[in-house]
Amino acid sequence: MSSNLTEIRTGSIVKVNGDPFLVTWNQFMRKDASKPVMRTKLKNLITGNALEKTFLAGESFEFADVERRKCQFLYKDQGQAHFMDNESYEQFELSTEDIEETLKFLKDDIEVYVTFYEEKPIGVQAPVKVTLKVTETVPGVKGDTAQGGSKPATVETGATLNVPLFIKEGENIIINTETSEYVSRDND
Repeated sequence: MSSNLTEIRTGSIVKVNGDPFLVTWNQFMRKDASKPVMRTKLKNLITGNALEKTFLAGESFEFADVERRKCQFLYKDQGQAHFMDNESYEQFELSTEDIEETLKFLKDDIEVYVTFYEEKPIGVQAPVKVTLKVTETVPGVKGDTAQGGSKPATVETGATLNVPLFIKEGENIIINTETSEYVSRDND
């Protein structure tokens, strides 16, 4: 337990009603004779829901024990995504519904960071950039240039994004997983 408001900072993870919340914004306030308060905006690390909370001076709060571990994405089937801890070699599952946005950029055997809360996996962070093969896109037309427009393309994981007109089926492209955007061709 802790009661020092100044320990709450952006990036901290606090427990609220038993769930871990990431502090996405904070502001310390003190008005004349009133007690100081820390206004915060929080994001639930399990459900993704946002919450605004004001912590009062003297109010007890607790930091959540959250750990990030390097793991390997193995495969997905029947609504479950299967992972393996790279250190302990223990395997575990997460619901594909819970990690839907990240899962669209994960192919088998890719390394990811998994967030654990009280030894239970609660979230997955994909690498910032991944290389995926284009499996479906409309053909380019003569005269298409790198400065031209874009067209939709589907990659091997099933994700769809916009790519430049010169990209062809079968090419490997690099994707920024944070923005879901095309970065470049993979020339390897």
